[in-house]
Amino acid sequence: MSVNRSNIGVIVAGLILIGIGVLFLLGQIFSRFAFWHYFWPFAVIGFGALFFVAMLAGGKSMAFMAIPGSIVAVSGLMLLFQNLTADWVSWSYGWTITIISVGLGIYLMGAYEGNEHRRQAGISVMKVGAILFVIFGAIFGMLFSFFGPRQYFFPVLLILLGVYLVLSRAGLFGSRQPEEKGPSEISNNPN
Repeated sequence: MSVNRSNIGVIVAGLILIGIGVLFLLGQIFSRFAFWHYFWPFAVIGFGALFFVAMLAGGKSMAFMAIPGSIVAVSGLMLLFQNLTADWVSWSYGWTITIISVGLGIYLMGAYEGNEHRRQAGISVMKVGAILFVIFGAIFGMLFSFFGPRQYFFPVLLILLGVYLVLSRAGLFGSRQPEEKGPSEISNNPN
């Protein structure tokens, strides 16, 4: 079955309606278990997944759909985490997850297109988001939680971030480029 590009919008709209219908049906079936109270973020995650469906249905020209799809789906995952743990304070630094999800979208877009440069750019954006997550998490995590197991989470993340930075600069992850020879070294080299 071939999909005409003009039908993509209709297909996505149909999938949205199916997804909403399934969620409402599950809400009715599990009404005694407060299904919607805990699992409403799945509607957000599902909406993000529809961007990926549109990307796959539209071909490489629709690869850009990976970016909004990642933003919405990852935001849904963050909301699911917060809803299940009642840790709404984590949004004070959880907004950095949006930066990570933009990088993920760029990476997925590059992977779908076969564009190595775009994939590397996505990885760079994800690294920036992860560093900001650790920094803001440490600051706000210390401000909002001085007791309990969370008190160890962000200090450990800061230590791991520092170890990663030290080891990556030492060349242990293979991310450093070989150093270029200066003009005097080139002229003195007989090869």
